[in-house]
Amino acid sequence: MKNIVMALGLLMSVYTAITQIPITIPAQVEVPSYAKWGVLAVKETKQKYPDANIIDYLHIGSEIKDDTTIEKFKLWLKDDRHEFGVFVNITFNTRTSELIKIDFQETDR
Repeated sequence: MKNIVMALGLLMSVYTAITQIPITIPAQVEVPSYAKWGVLAVKETKQKYPDANIIDYLHIGSEIKDDTTIEKFKLWLKDDRHEFGVFVNITFNTRTSELIKIDFQETDR
């Protein structure tokens, strides 16, 4: 009986120790530099294709040319008739972040 009580005490102390292990959560999640342009790409695509739902989003990458940067995205849309992709290129002034233009190109892939 003494062994059983000791075993139960040991199990209870191990259980208490395990449940008291702190769980660490990162204090901050780093926001990618292209995030604000991605929000704009989604917003402008919704305006251009109001009857379609955006079902996928991909940041392809950035291209820097002289004083401008082009952020490239591919969004996948679905409407009542079909699914299709839209490449969205957002060109802006690298230094000031002033929007220069947004280009859309539809694709079936």
